Amino acid sequence: MFRLSQYMREVLHPTPLSQPRKPAGPVVIWNLIRRCNLTCKHCYTTSADIDFPGELTTPEIFTVMDDLKAFKVPVLILSGGEPLLHPDIFTISRRARDMGFYVALSSNGTLIDENNIERIAAIDYQYIGVSLDGIGRTHDTFRRKQGSFDASLAGIRLCRAHGIKAGVRFTLTQDNAHDFDALLQLMDDEDIDKFYLSHLNYGGRGNKNRKDDAAFQLTRKVMDALFEKSLTWEQQGLQREVVTGNNDADAVYFLHWVKRRFPERAEHMQAKLQQWGGNASGVNVANIDNLGNVHPDTFWWHYGLGNVRQRPFSEIWQDVSDPLMAGLKASPRLLKGRCADCHHLSICNGNTRVRAQQLTGDFWAEDPGCYLEDEEIGLK
Repeated sequence: MFRLSQYMREVLHPTPLSQPRKPAGPVVIWNLIRRCNLTCKHCYTTSADIDFPGELTTPEIFTVMDDLKAFKVPVLILSGGEPLLHPDIFTISRRARDMGFYVALSSNGTLIDENNIERIAAIDYQYIGVSLDGIGRTHDTFRRKQGSFDASLAGIRLCRAHGIKAGVRFTLTQDNAHDFDALLQLMDDEDIDKFYLSHLNYGGRGNKNRKDDAAFQLTRKVMDALFEKSLTWEQQGLQREVVTGNNDADAVYFLHWVKRRFPERAEHMQAKLQQWGGNASGVNVANIDNLGNVHPDTFWWHYGLGNVRQRPFSEIWQDVSDPLMAGLKASPRLLKGRCADCHHLSICNGNTRVRAQQLTGDFWAEDPGCYLEDEEIGLK
């Protein structure tokens, strides 16, 4: 995850380079339930509005939660499917908050309404992320349900009216890029706290529909617009959080933007981005699915590391006998092709490895989703 707004502040108000902070444990994205009231075109969990057998019970979830706390996991992102369909979502969330986790909810927003907003507000989630993949019909087509855009936006408005930090998550594809500027305008119109741009990753339906992935020139155009909008928001003092995910090449592309727009900050920015270090799958980001299987991140559902019913998460996460985990935790990662020769590997860390594995069968092949030109990575 590339925290664009954080580095945009460094452009405007640089701070001294400090010792890198190493989290004691990973951020855990936890898919508590696979059931969902939507069947989104890019869903990495291939969720549907049915019951999936074998999911962790609430007592089992509590046992795992105790292990995560002892392992010093700082953040739980409760997801699904649609987490609000879990019958014990508020009990689980309250326990997590009481244990001292930073607790976020990842929702499609359509089920946030007047009937549950008081209970949601009472949990005091630190953040609720709601997916908006376009405006109106674009979003409804993407999410495969008419009226879902209006329902999701209503959910965001309810959160904001109750003092809950809420943000927009947007997955970029060829089908919805035309609405990108309108979504940024919606951020202004609704005074929304956070914008998260997710590049399409090849998991679940996202892999099945990877033909819809944004072309490289389209991606660059969208990123240019996002950089300029983030700069404007910072100059206006709005302090909006802007984040991108699933393509760590964004940080390198941002460095080139800084070299053009603020050349006097380029050296400082390169040092800051190298300190960040790029992709953290299998290191500082983890996933537990609805059945208790552990994955290096949410897009590795086709590759399990172990199950929390058989072994504690803390034991699974430290086991480098698995070749994928050993390679993800290696520094530098032993990559191939353009990634191996890239002059900015210390910034990107080889990007997400899922796309390479899905297209070639090789964890360590060059990332087919890198949209940087050869000269931008030092190959010409």
